[in-house]
Amino acid sequence: MTETFAALLLAHVLADFVLQTRWMAEAKREPAALGLHGLVVFATAAAALGSLSPWLLGLTVAHLLTDLAKSLAPKGVAAFLLDQAAHLAAIVALAALQPGLMAQGLWAGLPLVPPLMALVSGLVLATRAGGFMVGLLMAPWAGEAPEGLARGGWLIGQLERGLILGLIVTDQAAGIGFLIAAKSVLRFSDTKTDRKVSEYVIIGTLASVAWALGVSGLTQIQLNGLAPLGIPDLTP
Repeated sequence: MTETFAALLLAHVLADFVLQTRWMAEAKREPAALGLHGLVVFATAAAALGSLSPWLLGLTVAHLLTDLAKSLAPKGVAAFLLDQAAHLAAIVALAALQPGLMAQGLWAGLPLVPPLMALVSGLVLATRAGGFMVGLLMAPWAGEAPEGLARGGWLIGQLERGLILGLIVTDQAAGIGFLIAAKSVLRFSDTKTDRKVSEYVIIGTLASVAWALGVSGLTQIQLNGLAPLGIPDLTP
């Protein structure tokens, strides 16, 4: 079951956060956009499992119905989290009902593939999905964002969450404190004279770090249930 879940989770994060275009995301009520996204969902699931299964049609339909429901709800963090929770529930249900899907596919004889899938899923969730979540959370105060390089804040957030994931899976969680401290020092000159900017940066940083810690912890739990990748423990 764990291997099948890892494959389906990777397929989901790729379909939703890497291969989904802005048009697909914003035009879910249009049959063409919804249908094209459905093809991507089905194709990524089939590729991740290394096989075609009629169960994937059911998963795709569940995914599209969830996306359609989300398109009817007000845009925001709550809708985003509920949407992802529903997708995750569908993946867990299929992995529980058909735990041998991964074992029947092309990757069955490659024990390192599932943990690699789990690691890539964690990276995409920490960086890309985390970026969407933080962006939705901070949208009401976007006008208070400090000026800087175009998409500079976005890139900093991606790197921050990716580094936190790397520190967690290599058992170097203590380094997260130094990472946050370094960011705080660099941001100090921007925030010390403007309370609104200061609060904006603090809220964004805490949300980004909290998301990264949650995703990293769940990724580590998933890795513990799969074949070891040989990631070195850097603790002296």
